[in-house]
Amino acid sequence: MNSSYHSLSEVASMASSLAASTGSQLYSSLMSLKAQVIPSANEPISPVPSASELGTSTIPSSSQQIRLISVVCGFPKDIGMYPDYARGQFGEDAWFRTSTSKADALGVADGVGGWRVYGIDPGQFSRFLMRSCERLAHSADFESTRPEQLLARAYCNLLEQKKPILGSCTACVLTLHRDSGILYAANIGDSGLLVIRNGAIVCRSLEQQHHFNTPYQLAVPPPGQGLNVLTDGPECAALLEFDMQIGDILILATDGVYDNVSEDLLLQVLTHASGVTDPVKLQMFANSVALMARSLSFNPNHESPFTQNARRHNIDAPGGKPDDITVVLASVV
Repeated sequence: MNSSYHSLSEVASMASSLAASTGSQLYSSLMSLKAQVIPSANEPISPVPSASELGTSTIPSSSQQIRLISVVCGFPKDIGMYPDYARGQFGEDAWFRTSTSKADALGVADGVGGWRVYGIDPGQFSRFLMRSCERLAHSADFESTRPEQLLARAYCNLLEQKKPILGSCTACVLTLHRDSGILYAANIGDSGLLVIRNGAIVCRSLEQQHHFNTPYQLAVPPPGQGLNVLTDGPECAALLEFDMQIGDILILATDGVYDNVSEDLLLQVLTHASGVTDPVKLQMFANSVALMARSLSFNPNHESPFTQNARRHNIDAPGGKPDDITVVLASVV
């Protein structure tokens, strides 16, 4: 193995230790680990947002209600193209999170990068979709048990723009209903969520693929190109409902995480997050997962989940899969 890369267990161990770091300790650790496991280590690392910058759910809850404390971390694939942190996006990935009196709502979307060769910004589509979801979650007719409706209405907003917003993206949107404690989710494509309880994954969203590396995706094609562009409607979303409990950990992420970090590795780090209510501490866990995903994505020796999946389709795709990375991590309290 190339000596400039750490083993899988070493990377996981470092990621776990990062979750115990704070402030300057964390940034120093990020710089050190990046220099050891990511090529082109002389490029500056994009600063990781702090919990105070990102905020948490602020809606008060009664003793009968549960809620989410959530934090976000991520990296654009090309840090040079996106050198500064911008709320709601990491490269072509986008995200939102908000709270109402009835529910917490979270979402991620992954813009399809292939549009760039046609002069279309792949991130514009995903960003607009997530911003629309966030805004519509505060509308009077928002149904907190129907994230698929939220996704559909946001998609309709895209279609109704006078100046077309072209492109496509995968998306996963969820709500946690405060009174019932039920998690509702709608997923299009290969972003998705996991729920961790007592050291085990107890719920996961369904990944949707037309064929290998071709996920379901919402799309707005250029005029006259509809038949040549893969397009799935919001009605194709895979839905789930799950009873959440206090202490559960929920991770909502784009495929930049799941293509590079196995569920076993995620458990190694996130099992220790169960029951965490301090948003600063929770932020450390999100940071560690995002950094682990980025580190492994650039490691040519990594036996990644993407590599394993490709092999099942008789495709040789060794190493990690560089991509934008978005992690929304939430604790049920």
